[in-house]
Amino acid sequence: MVLHPLLGVDEVPAMEPYLGRVGEVFQAFREQDSGCVSYGVRLLDGARWFVKEAVTDHGRHSLERAWAFHRAVRHRAIVPQVHRISVGRGGAAVVMPWREGEVLYPAMVGGPRDRTGPGSPMARFRALPISRVLAAFERVLDAHLAVEVAGHVAVDFYDGALLYDFGGDVVHLVDLDEYRPGPFVVEEERLPGSRRFMAPEEFECGAVIDTRTTVFTLGRTARLLLDAGDEERAWRGTPAQQAVIVRATRSDPEERFEDVHRFADAWRAANSPHGN
Repeated sequence: MVLHPLLGVDEVPAMEPYLGRVGEVFQAFREQDSGCVSYGVRLLDGARWFVKEAVTDHGRHSLERAWAFHRAVRHRAIVPQVHRISVGRGGAAVVMPWREGEVLYPAMVGGPRDRTGPGSPMARFRALPISRVLAAFERVLDAHLAVEVAGHVAVDFYDGALLYDFGGDVVHLVDLDEYRPGPFVVEEERLPGSRRFMAPEEFECGAVIDTRTTVFTLGRTARLLLDAGDEERAWRGTPAQQAVIVRATRSDPEERFEDVHRFADAWRAANSPHGN
């Protein structure tokens, strides 16, 4: 029996040379801020895969956390880690199916990061009909319902975790490497993440992070995706939707929706014909 060149191998001396032998690296993402290098690889049978290799201690720790998360949480919107490969002495990489799309806010070290330029992925996404934006957020919301059912909470979720396929009209969630079982207590000065999406408690050592923190992040996600610009002055949604977001993003966790399910119920009610 011929083993699959990625799913059937458990260890390689070095990742990129190996990928070059079993296929073609058609895209490489080297200047990432995650401590990882990623590759789009086309195998000899034409199948395309995404391989993410940790190149720093931080990257290896992140991959370990992500591997545990993907064993616990499965959802059609979340691009799964399906196989793990040891690399050299102490290195690691994971294999994922390739998904078409563009990251709405690429996390490139020292490279262009643009939400507002006419050609940027985020600007093009915000220019879509509101029905398509709402459908994309609904898929993000549904994925986080699965995250909550699995007993996990969102950490470091932002628009850089959204891969949008403009041709296929579908959003995928990627790089959820910091998601973890909750509730938990912040043990450092602050959690990783984008300030635009983070709840106040994520900046407080000793604070409890739970599903209400995820509610805040999802509220901020809805607010930023449903705005025509980047300064939150061009809201495209309805007053009913805005009211749900206001409650979801209150500074005091006790004043937010208790969990993602209650937030989802309120959001969907606001989207109904009687909620506008």
